Amino acid sequence: MHTSPGYSFAEKLRQELDTPLFNPLLKKWVGRGELDYEVYLKTPQLLSLQSGEAERVAHDELMFQVVHQAQELWLKLASRETVELVAELDRDALWAASARLERVARIVRGLSTELGVLETMTPDTYQVIRRSLGNGSGQESPGYNMFRKAAEGLALAFERLLARRGQTVLGVYRGGPDDLKRLCEQLLDVDEAFQGWLHAHFQLVRRTIGVDRSVKALDGLPTQVLAGRMTLPLFRNLWDARVELTASWRREGGHAPGASREGCMEGAMSAYAAPMVGSACPMHAGLTSAPRGDS
Repeated sequence: MHTSPGYSFAEKLRQELDTPLFNPLLKKWVGRGELDYEVYLKTPQLLSLQSGEAERVAHDELMFQVVHQAQELWLKLASRETVELVAELDRDALWAASARLERVARIVRGLSTELGVLETMTPDTYQVIRRSLGNGSGQESPGYNMFRKAAEGLALAFERLLARRGQTVLGVYRGGPDDLKRLCEQLLDVDEAFQGWLHAHFQLVRRTIGVDRSVKALDGLPTQVLAGRMTLPLFRNLWDARVELTASWRREGGHAPGASREGCMEGAMSAYAAPMVGSACPMHAGLTSAPRGDS
């Protein structure tokens, strides 16, 4: 294949990607915005929301915009799912709420993975892009603010559920109903994922502009303050319960390392079969279910 010295295969490919493409299987042109898929998802508008090739100050600016725009969309979804969670908790639809909490946790965990893409950008490239960002910062993110507000509503809904059941978070962990304990753990999953996302953002900032009291973010605040923000929980009472449980913990009653533990699990196994009389471990004697007679 003979080409002129100045010919660029990459430039030819770029131009081809900027025009509609013919799909031989469908025998249709894709990219004109006429197909049902394109109309439903509004792809002409969606794919035009990023700066064009001639407008970018660096190639990586496309990646920077796409990742942040995607984060806003996922945060919007997480916020709306949280509204549904509030409704489900208020009508005691705990099975539906449990399933939706799993969804929200997965969404928020995905946010951290997406941020990892931005870590492929070197700090010198970001310094170029940063000049054109004004005073923008993560605190201005509509998605971030929406999700925090939605989480406040979710925390209140869970408090209302506990009140209806005559329970507290600490009480749930001290032998309360299993369905409520499961919800507590799933709320914690969401909270842990959220803090993990903030930590991923902190690490991204650290990689790109550095974290120090002398380094200012675009909003004027030292990047050092991000360290405190990333540990702020959404559901503080769930974390406080851990502290209270540990504060009331006592070492007495355990087994010395190397000591015999024969029969120790028999109390815990009573859920599967009736324990042998008199053989249960004293540690679990209070957990042993009374034998049921045959009817």
